[in-house]
Amino acid sequence: MTYFASGHGACPGCGIPVAVRNIIDAFDGKCFVANSTGCLEIISSQYGRSAWGVPYIHSLFENPAAVAAGIESALKALGRKDEGHVLVFAGDGATADIGIGPLSGMFDRNHDVLYICLDNEAYQNTGNQQSGLTPMGCLTTTTPVGKLMPGKIRQKKDMVAIALAHKLAYVATASVAFPREVVRKAKKAVEFEGAKYLQIHSPCVTGWGITGDQSFKIAKLAFETGLYPIVEFEHGELIRVRKIKEKRPVEEYLKIQKRFRHLFTHPKGEDVIKTLQSIADENIRRYNLMGTETEV
Repeated sequence: MTYFASGHGACPGCGIPVAVRNIIDAFDGKCFVANSTGCLEIISSQYGRSAWGVPYIHSLFENPAAVAAGIESALKALGRKDEGHVLVFAGDGATADIGIGPLSGMFDRNHDVLYICLDNEAYQNTGNQQSGLTPMGCLTTTTPVGKLMPGKIRQKKDMVAIALAHKLAYVATASVAFPREVVRKAKKAVEFEGAKYLQIHSPCVTGWGITGDQSFKIAKLAFETGLYPIVEFEHGELIRVRKIKEKRPVEEYLKIQKRFRHLFTHPKGEDVIKTLQSIADENIRRYNLMGTETEV
Protein backbone atom coordinates (compact mmCIF):
# COMPACT_ATOMS: atom_id res chain seq x y z
CA MET A 1 0.00 0.00 0.00
CA THR A 2 1.16 3.56 -0.74
CA TYR A 3 1.07 5.76 2.35
CA PHE A 4 2.28 8.92 0.57
CA ALA A 5 1.22 8.84 -3.06
CA SER A 6 2.93 10.12 -6.19
CA GLY A 7 1.22 12.81 -8.20
CA HIS A 8 1.59 15.45 -5.50
CA GLY A 9 2.59 18.99 -6.39
CA ALA A 10 6.20 19.12 -5.22
CA CYS A 11 8.81 20.75 -7.43
CA PRO A 12 11.11 18.31 -9.26
CA GLY A 13 14.11 17.78 -7.02
CA CYS A 14 12.34 18.65 -3.76
CA GLY A 15 13.58 16.46 -0.93
CA ILE A 16 10.57 16.91 1.35
CA PRO A 17 8.34 14.19 -0.18
CA VAL A 18 11.31 11.82 -0.24
CA ALA A 19 11.82 12.23 3.51
CA VAL A 20 8.10 12.04 4.29
CA ARG A 21 7.42 8.95 2.21
CA ASN A 22 10.43 7.09 3.56
CA ILE A 23 9.45 7.81 7.16
CA ILE A 24 5.80 6.83 6.78
CA ASP A 25 6.69 3.69 4.84
CA ALA A 26 9.13 2.77 7.61
CA PHE A 27 6.19 2.79 10.05
CA ASP A 28 4.02 0.74 7.65
CA GLY A 29 1.53 3.58 7.72
CA LYS A 30 0.87 3.14 11.45
CA CYS A 31 0.96 6.82 12.30
CA PHE A 32 -1.19 9.90 12.81
CA VAL A 33 0.14 13.03 11.10
CA ALA A 34 -0.31 16.67 12.05
CA ASN A 35 1.04 19.02 9.38
CA SER A 36 1.38 22.77 9.60
CA THR A 37 0.68 25.17 6.76
CA GLY A 38 3.70 25.14 4.47
CA CYS A 39 5.21 23.48 1.43
CA LEU A 40 4.27 19.94 2.43
CA GLU A 41 0.65 20.88 3.08
CA ILE A 42 0.38 22.80 -0.19
CA ILE A 43 1.76 19.98 -2.34
CA SER A 44 -0.06 17.10 -0.66
CA SER A 45 -3.54 18.21 0.40
CA GLN A 46 -5.06 20.44 -2.24
CA TYR A 47 -8.84 20.80 -2.13
CA GLY A 48 -10.39 17.57 -3.37
CA ARG A 49 -7.08 15.71 -3.54
CA SER A 50 -4.73 14.13 -1.02
CA ALA A 51 -1.44 12.26 -1.21
CA TRP A 52 -1.93 10.86 2.29
CA GLY A 53 -2.77 7.23 2.98
CA VAL A 54 -2.61 7.70 6.76
CA PRO A 55 -4.77 9.73 9.20
CA TYR A 56 -3.79 13.33 8.46
CA ILE A 57 -4.79 16.76 9.72
CA HIS A 58 -3.66 20.10 8.35
CA SER A 59 -3.44 22.53 11.23
CA LEU A 60 -2.69 26.25 11.32
CA PHE A 61 0.81 27.53 10.71
CA GLU A 62 1.47 27.99 14.42
CA ASN A 63 -0.08 24.99 16.16
CA PRO A 64 0.84 21.53 14.78
CA ALA A 65 2.61 20.66 18.04
CA ALA A 66 -0.54 21.48 20.03
CA VAL A 67 -2.73 19.51 17.61
CA ALA A 68 -0.38 16.52 17.85
CA ALA A 69 -0.46 16.78 21.64
CA GLY A 70 -4.25 16.61 21.48
CA ILE A 71 -4.16 13.56 19.19
CA GLU A 72 -1.71 11.80 21.50
CA SER A 73 -3.82 12.59 24.58
CA ALA A 74 -7.01 11.39 22.86
CA LEU A 75 -5.42 8.11 21.75
CA LYS A 76 -4.20 7.54 25.29
CA ALA A 77 -7.62 8.30 26.79
CA LEU A 78 -9.33 5.96 24.32
CA GLY A 79 -6.88 3.15 24.92
CA ARG A 80 -5.74 3.28 21.29
CA LYS A 81 -2.15 4.36 21.81
CA ASP A 82 -0.78 1.21 20.18
CA GLU A 83 -2.50 1.98 16.86
CA GLY A 84 0.25 4.26 15.61
CA HIS A 85 2.87 6.89 16.30
CA VAL A 86 1.93 10.57 16.44
CA LEU A 87 4.06 12.62 14.05
CA VAL A 88 4.36 16.29 13.23
CA PHE A 89 5.74 17.44 9.88
CA ALA A 90 6.41 21.19 9.89
CA GLY A 91 8.67 23.61 8.07
CA ASP A 92 11.40 25.71 9.63
CA GLY A 93 9.21 28.81 9.86
CA ALA A 94 6.40 26.95 11.59
CA THR A 95 8.96 25.38 13.91
CA ALA A 96 11.49 28.07 14.80
CA ASP A 97 9.25 31.15 14.56
CA ILE A 98 5.47 31.02 14.36
CA GLY A 99 5.00 27.75 16.24
CA ILE A 100 7.84 27.86 18.76
CA GLY A 101 5.52 28.65 21.69
CA PRO A 102 3.17 25.65 21.23
CA LEU A 103 6.21 23.52 20.39
CA SER A 104 7.88 24.47 23.67
CA GLY A 105 4.64 23.65 25.49
CA MET A 106 4.42 20.22 23.87
CA PHE A 107 8.06 19.56 24.74
CA ASP A 108 7.54 20.75 28.32
CA ARG A 109 4.50 18.48 28.84
CA ASN A 110 6.52 15.66 27.23
CA HIS A 111 3.77 14.32 24.97
CA ASP A 112 4.68 11.12 23.15
CA VAL A 113 5.10 12.87 19.79
CA LEU A 114 7.86 12.84 17.19
CA TYR A 115 8.21 16.38 15.87
CA ILE A 116 9.94 16.52 12.46
CA CYS A 117 11.18 19.87 11.15
CA LEU A 118 11.59 19.88 7.35
CA ASP A 119 14.27 22.53 7.15
CA ASN A 120 14.51 24.30 3.79
CA GLU A 121 15.76 27.47 5.48
CA ALA A 122 12.99 29.93 4.61
CA TYR A 123 9.25 30.38 4.17
CA GLN A 124 9.35 28.87 0.72
CA ASN A 125 5.71 28.27 -0.21
CA THR A 126 4.89 31.96 0.34
CA GLY A 127 7.77 33.28 -1.74
CA ASN A 128 11.09 32.77 0.07
CA GLN A 129 10.89 35.03 3.11
CA GLN A 130 13.52 34.62 5.84
CA SER A 131 12.86 32.39 8.84
CA GLY A 132 14.80 31.86 12.03
CA LEU A 133 16.61 29.00 10.28
CA THR A 134 17.70 31.06 7.27
CA PRO A 135 21.53 31.21 7.22
CA MET A 136 23.57 34.39 7.46
CA GLY A 137 24.19 36.14 4.14
CA CYS A 138 21.17 34.59 2.46
CA LEU A 139 19.13 36.54 -0.08
CA THR A 140 15.39 36.33 0.59
CA THR A 141 12.49 38.61 -0.26
CA THR A 142 12.66 40.03 3.27
CA THR A 143 16.47 40.20 3.41
CA PRO A 144 17.21 41.84 0.05
CA VAL A 145 20.73 42.64 -1.04
CA GLY A 146 21.64 46.33 -1.37
CA LYS A 147 24.64 48.58 -1.13
CA LEU A 148 24.75 48.26 2.64
CA MET A 149 23.14 44.90 3.37
CA PRO A 150 24.59 41.59 2.09
CA GLY A 151 21.44 39.58 2.75
CA LYS A 152 20.45 38.24 6.18
CA ILE A 153 22.72 39.56 8.92
CA ARG A 154 21.85 37.15 11.74
CA GLN A 155 23.00 33.56 12.17
CA LYS A 156 20.75 30.51 11.90
CA LYS A 157 18.78 29.71 15.06
CA ASP A 158 20.01 26.62 16.90
CA MET A 159 16.82 24.58 17.25
CA VAL A 160 18.80 21.53 18.35
CA ALA A 161 20.05 23.45 21.40
CA ILE A 162 16.51 24.64 22.12
CA ALA A 163 15.19 21.08 21.95
CA LEU A 164 18.01 19.86 24.19
CA ALA A 165 17.20 22.60 26.70
CA HIS A 166 13.78 20.95 27.13
CA LYS A 167 15.51 17.73 28.30
CA LEU A 168 14.06 15.57 25.52
CA ALA A 169 14.96 11.90 25.38
CA TYR A 170 15.91 12.06 21.70
CA VAL A 171 17.13 14.93 19.50
CA ALA A 172 18.79 14.53 16.10
CA THR A 173 19.53 16.13 12.75
CA ALA A 174 19.49 14.44 9.36
CA SER A 175 19.63 15.30 5.66
CA VAL A 176 17.72 14.21 2.59
CA ALA A 177 21.15 13.43 1.13
CA PHE A 178 21.21 10.34 3.37
CA PRO A 179 17.71 8.82 3.22
CA ARG A 180 18.54 5.59 5.04
CA GLU A 181 19.76 7.63 7.98
CA VAL A 182 16.52 9.63 7.98
CA VAL A 183 14.58 6.38 8.32
CA ARG A 184 16.88 4.97 10.98
CA LYS A 185 16.59 8.07 13.13
CA ALA A 186 12.82 8.28 12.81
CA LYS A 187 12.49 4.63 13.84
CA LYS A 188 14.97 5.15 16.67
CA ALA A 189 13.15 8.23 17.93
CA VAL A 190 9.82 6.49 18.48
CA GLU A 191 11.47 3.92 20.73
CA PHE A 192 11.61 6.66 23.36
CA GLU A 193 8.54 7.58 25.39
CA GLY A 194 7.81 11.30 25.36
CA ALA A 195 8.62 14.18 23.01
CA LYS A 196 11.28 13.76 20.33
CA TYR A 197 12.77 16.21 17.80
CA LEU A 198 14.24 15.42 14.36
CA GLN A 199 15.43 18.19 12.01
CA ILE A 200 15.90 17.23 8.34
CA HIS A 201 17.82 19.48 5.95
CA SER A 202 16.06 19.71 2.57
CA PRO A 203 17.13 22.10 -0.22
CA CYS A 204 14.46 24.17 -1.99
CA VAL A 205 14.90 24.32 -5.76
CA THR A 206 13.15 27.65 -6.30
CA GLY A 207 14.15 29.45 -3.09
CA TRP A 208 17.79 28.43 -3.26
CA GLY A 209 18.12 29.12 -6.98
CA ILE A 210 19.26 25.65 -8.02
CA THR A 211 18.14 23.02 -10.51
CA GLY A 212 16.27 19.90 -9.49
CA ASP A 213 19.19 17.61 -10.25
CA GLN A 214 21.43 19.58 -7.85
CA SER A 215 19.31 19.18 -4.70
CA PHE A 216 20.89 16.12 -3.17
CA LYS A 217 24.42 17.14 -4.20
CA ILE A 218 23.94 20.47 -2.44
CA ALA A 219 22.43 18.82 0.64
CA LYS A 220 25.52 16.62 0.85
CA LEU A 221 27.81 19.63 0.42
CA ALA A 222 26.12 21.39 3.36
CA PHE A 223 27.17 18.44 5.50
CA GLU A 224 30.66 18.12 3.98
CA THR A 225 31.46 21.77 4.70
CA GLY A 226 30.36 21.46 8.33
CA LEU A 227 27.60 24.03 7.91
CA TYR A 228 24.95 21.39 8.64
CA PRO A 229 26.29 18.93 11.23
CA ILE A 230 24.46 15.61 11.40
CA VAL A 231 24.27 14.63 15.05
CA GLU A 232 22.27 12.44 17.44
CA PHE A 233 21.53 12.92 21.15
CA GLU A 234 19.95 10.58 23.67
CA HIS A 235 18.93 12.03 27.05
CA GLY A 236 21.07 15.10 26.33
CA GLU A 237 24.23 13.15 25.54
CA LEU A 238 25.82 13.26 22.09
CA ILE A 239 25.97 9.59 21.11
CA ARG A 240 26.72 9.62 17.39
CA VAL A 241 27.77 11.92 14.55
CA ARG A 242 28.11 11.39 10.83
CA LYS A 243 31.79 11.82 10.01
CA ILE A 244 33.05 13.98 7.13
CA LYS A 245 35.40 12.00 4.90
CA GLU A 246 36.63 15.00 2.91
CA LYS A 247 36.08 18.52 4.16
CA ARG A 248 34.83 20.99 1.53
CA PRO A 249 35.30 24.76 1.70
CA VAL A 250 32.16 26.76 2.40
CA GLU A 251 32.67 28.73 -0.82
CA GLU A 252 32.08 25.56 -2.83
CA TYR A 253 28.63 25.24 -1.26
CA LEU A 254 27.73 28.92 -1.61
CA LYS A 255 28.76 29.59 -5.19
CA ILE A 256 26.29 27.15 -6.80
CA GLN A 257 23.24 28.70 -5.13
CA LYS A 258 21.63 31.88 -6.41
CA ARG A 259 20.70 32.93 -2.87
CA PHE A 260 24.42 33.30 -1.97
CA ARG A 261 26.06 34.38 -5.24
CA HIS A 262 26.00 38.08 -4.31
CA LEU A 263 28.51 37.35 -1.55
CA PHE A 264 31.25 36.99 -4.16
CA THR A 265 30.81 40.56 -5.42
CA HIS A 266 29.29 42.49 -2.49
CA PRO A 267 31.69 44.75 -0.48
CA LYS A 268 30.77 42.90 2.71
CA GLY A 269 30.55 39.49 1.09
CA GLU A 270 34.08 38.37 1.92
CA ASP A 271 33.48 39.00 5.63
CA VAL A 272 30.22 37.04 5.54
CA ILE A 273 31.90 34.11 3.80
CA LYS A 274 34.66 34.12 6.43
CA THR A 275 32.04 34.11 9.18
CA LEU A 276 30.19 31.20 7.59
CA GLN A 277 33.49 29.33 7.26
CA SER A 278 34.21 29.94 10.93
CA ILE A 279 30.73 28.63 11.83
CA ALA A 280 31.40 25.48 9.82
CA ASP A 281 34.85 25.03 11.37
CA GLU A 282 33.39 25.44 14.86
CA ASN A 283 30.73 22.82 14.12
CA ILE A 284 33.46 20.41 13.00
CA ARG A 285 35.47 21.07 16.16
CA ARG A 286 32.49 21.01 18.52
CA TYR A 287 31.08 17.72 17.25
CA ASN A 288 34.38 16.13 16.14
CA LEU A 289 33.02 15.61 12.62
CA MET A 290 36.24 14.74 10.83
CA GLY A 291 37.04 11.05 10.38
CA THR A 292 36.42 8.02 8.25
CA GLU A 293 33.44 6.36 9.90
CA THR A 294 30.13 6.99 8.17
CA GLU A 295 26.57 6.55 9.37
CA VAL A 296 24.03 4.72 7.18
